[in-house]
Order: sequence, then structure tokens, then C-alpha cells
Amino acid sequence: MAQSLVATGCLGPLRRRELLQAGLLAMSGLSQADILRARATAGEASGDTSVIVLYLHGGPSQLETYDLKPQAPLEYRSVFAPIDTRVPGMQLCELFPRQAELADKLALVRSVHHTMSSHSDGGIEVLTGKTPIRPDPASQSKSEHPCLGAVASRLLGPHPAALPRYVAIPQQLYMVRPAYLGLHHGPLAVGDPAAADFKPPVLQIAGGIEGRNLMDRAGLIRQFDRLKGSLDQRGSFEGTDAFRDLALSMLTGPQVAAAFDLSREPDELRDRYGRTHWGQSCLLARRLCEAGVSVVTVYIDAAKSGPDFTNWDDHIMNAGRPGHFAFYMKNRLPYLDQALATLIEDIHARGVDRRILVAVFGEFGRTPRLSQNANGTGRDHWPDAQSVLLAGGGLKTGQVIGATNSKAEYPTERPLTPQDILATLYRHLGIDRQHTFPDFAGRPVPVLGSGTPIAELL
Repeated sequence: MAQSLVATGCLGPLRRRELLQAGLLAMSGLSQADILRARATAGEASGDTSVIVLYLHGGPSQLETYDLKPQAPLEYRSVFAPIDTRVPGMQLCELFPRQAELADKLALVRSVHHTMSSHSDGGIEVLTGKTPIRPDPASQSKSEHPCLGAVASRLLGPHPAALPRYVAIPQQLYMVRPAYLGLHHGPLAVGDPAAADFKPPVLQIAGGIEGRNLMDRAGLIRQFDRLKGSLDQRGSFEGTDAFRDLALSMLTGPQVAAAFDLSREPDELRDRYGRTHWGQSCLLARRLCEAGVSVVTVYIDAAKSGPDFTNWDDHIMNAGRPGHFAFYMKNRLPYLDQALATLIEDIHARGVDRRILVAVFGEFGRTPRLSQNANGTGRDHWPDAQSVLLAGGGLKTGQVIGATNSKAEYPTERPLTPQDILATLYRHLGIDRQHTFPDFAGRPVPVLGSGTPIAELL
């Protein structure tokens, strides 16, 4: 009998893009034994809580978002003014007025730090909790260990309503992968929900089936068997009746299609989030988590945002564009403020704020001293200090945890690590951070080798 993908870690000839298009990534490669094992381990975690990670790709400046230093020397201080909130000691950027109104629902952690200064290595650090052994300054590295979403997918097991456990909007984060957990624990990437032609993955495959509708079981089985034949040349799907049934459940399950259907939301609420890539992504993330998806990542990058909008990598000549980085931030920050504030308001209004935890961070912070030359002004990579925003999850919000020195260079109070942030997220999901998985060599690797949940939040 062929070994399962989970047991061997071998991805064989599986083509990831085909699985994504078919909406089957969350289940691909499962043997009947794998499904039973996954269901058996589901007791390790509750399965009724969710995490939304808004990943600010490029590394947002702590000085222009959540850790402004208005008294710092001119060459260090934020280019924006701070605004006060109702929470003592919590000042936010002037371009975050809606978040400022929700200060009692926010927790700011200002003292996170690590040592990885390239984008991919920093992303691996904050998303997996594992420090890359061979840092790559060119940012081409890929994770050797699974990230939060893949771990949740593995330990929580198949969802009873056939929902994917791990979803990426609009695309997966490029530096992380499920590694030795198996391809099927990677995210279901769903595309841009603000696009005029956006369709849920289950509806994308529906257009190609041989039956009249999704309930034509025979047609679905024929299509799935053809897909299986085109992907599998090593017998890894051998005897997978249970896998096929699971796939059919996802394609025919009404809860899956309903969770992805943004047209069910009132126009007023969609407008409040913003009819933008970020706004509709946050709304879709809330719908998915409310339905039962465990981890959703929202890739907060410059995609679909126009020529006056770069990602968060605010060094000089970011994206090959000269000028002052504040110009791009002025365009970018209000979009984040609208989408994030509405998401936080929405989960509280719907009474799911204890179930859904929102985390906002990038791979690192930015250099405290401004850089300037003939091409413009900016801040470079700086892993020694970054800010993380947390909301919901039943956490004790309305507080600031940790502090940096007067120039936002390094933590001076309550130094914390990405592992501490991840430990807090895993605790919310009910996942034992000391649980171990065998890596490709069969060695036991813990979910987190270090880090503890942040006590002030609990």
C-alpha cells in the first residue's frame, strides 16, 4: 500500500495550482487513515475559535503607526502627529482616527523584537515561531516548519461542515509552507473578494462539472476521478473513498458556499468596510471565521491599490519609486484604518469578539533614524522593535504592553518575541504549543520551542 503524503512528507507530482482551482487543497492527499487520525487528534483543540491575521507585508513602521515618538529628535520622530485615545498611554497615528475611537477594544504590544532582517526570514520568524537556520538576505527563503494556519489545520482535523480550516485572502503568504505536515494542510487561497468577477472556490469548480448542478453526485465523482488521475502518478490517492466523500462534502455543502457569499451582507456594511481589496478581504475573513474557519490570513500588500500605493517596505525607492515615504503612507493608512476598525466593530456588534481574535503585524519594524538622499526619504528594515495590535479573542484590551526607548530603537519594558505572540494565538485556538510533529527526518519538533502567552492579556 502506498504511503500517505502525511507520513512521508512527499508531495510527489501534485500541482498546487490545480488543487487550489479545484477548491480541494484543504483535503488533498488524505488517506482514510489520515482522516481518522486527524479526527482523533481534534480533541486536542476546541475548534470553535478563530484567528484573523492581517499581515502587513514589508514591515510597517512602528513610528508611523502605533509607537509614535513626538519628543524624539527630528531625524527620528514620526512624520505624523499622534492623537490621544481614551486609554492612558495609547496614542495612535493621526491617520488612524477610527481605531482611536475603539481604543478600549485594542491591545498594543510595543516591545516585540527578533533578529531576522530580511523579508522572508522575518516572515518565517513571526508566522512559524522558528528562527531560520540559514538566513537569506535576498528574501528567497521558505519555511522549514509549518505556520500557524497549517498547525491548526493538522491538529483540528476536518471541519464537520467541510469548511477549510485555513484560508488565505487573496493568496498565501509566500515565505511559509506546511512543510512536514503535508501539502493538504496549506491554505485555500481564494483570490480578491473585491474583484467584480469574484466567485467562491466551490462555485468556480461548479462551472466545470459534468452534471446539471452540484448535487449531480455521479458527475462530480467522474470529474474528481479525472482530477485525481491528472495529479496522482504514484498511487497516493489509492483507496481514498473517504477523501472523495470529504471533497464532495465541501463541494455540495451549503455552509461552504454560504460562508464565501459576500452578497449576503448588507450594502451598508460592505460600504463601511470599504469596497476595496482590504475592506472586502476583512469582511470575508469575518464571515469565514464566524462560519467556522480556524485561521484566515489577509495579505495586506499593495495589490490592486494603484500607482500611488506601495507595500509596507518603506525604504527609499520602495517598488522603484522615488519620493518621501510619507506620501505613500498617507494613501495607505486610511484604508487600513477603515477596514480594521470596521472589522473590530463588527465582531463586537455580532457578539463573536470572544471567538474571533484579530492580530495585525508584519515581519519587522523600521529603522528609527530616517534615511534621506536625492531619491527621497524612508526607513529601512529593523527587527529590533515592532508593534503588534491585538483585538477580540476575549483578551483584556484597552491597554499598552511593553515600551521602547525614546527613539523606538529597542524594547525597554517587557521585551517580547514573535513566539510570545504566537503562543497567545495558539492558546486562543486551544492548541498545545508543546505538541510535537515528526519532521522529514522523523525528529520530534514542537509547535513552539519557546514563547508563552502574554499574561497581561489573559
